[in-house]
Amino acid sequence: MATGRTHRPATRSRGIPEATVARLPLYLRALTALSERSVPTVSSEELAAAAGVNSAKLRKDFSYLGSYGTRGVGYDVEYLVYQISRELGLTQDWPVVIVGIGNLGAALANYGGFASRGFRVAALIDADPAMAGKPVAGIPVQHTDELEKIITDNGVSIGVIATPAGAAQQVCDRLVAAGVTSILNFAPTVLTVPDGVDVRKVDLSIELQILAFHEQRKAGEEAAAHEGAVPAPAGRDDSTDQGPDGDVPAVMPA
Repeated sequence: MATGRTHRPATRSRGIPEATVARLPLYLRALTALSERSVPTVSSEELAAAAGVNSAKLRKDFSYLGSYGTRGVGYDVEYLVYQISRELGLTQDWPVVIVGIGNLGAALANYGGFASRGFRVAALIDADPAMAGKPVAGIPVQHTDELEKIITDNGVSIGVIATPAGAAQQVCDRLVAAGVTSILNFAPTVLTVPDGVDVRKVDLSIELQILAFHEQRKAGEEAAAHEGAVPAPAGRDDSTDQGPDGDVPAVMPA
């Protein structure tokens, strides 16, 4: 029975930093796209640009994997796909349970990327008795009363929580007690877990709030720039007007 405990200690014992681990899926996504286009090799600069990282950082990350590429040729795409997949534990099947089959949970159940990336949705679980037996994405929803049995029967080590915030901690506690050691939390709350349990939190509202902060800052900078624009004296050629240091001002008068 496969569990999530088998791979993590091996990765950490090899000294791969968590920041590097967090970037490996970005490299894998870019490499998979190259593989699908039958691209045989890729340079560190090209792959870094596709993954959205610095090329020096990419080369450092790959050095932890023992991959250094070939001068003048680059990295072998297919080998890197295999190597990163193996490092991430994606060369085996990972059964996953999704708890909370509301709009978000149903959307996650219908997400086709799980199967192609090494994850199998083993069960959908919800507390609403009216949901029991209803198929979502071709999988019948099961009641939370069956949670522990489902996890044991399917050897589940990864749980996805998509419940309302008020129910998330109780669900988390039951998952952990049943043997789940990794949790992906979509509920808008912070979960408390014991040592040895990994939690990744996805909070869409927080991400939107961060984007709103950047939008507000950009708007403020644009307003300040317009307020700081000084009209040129009459009779001067605006196109060649220079600032006190000889530089053309960034904002020209309207």
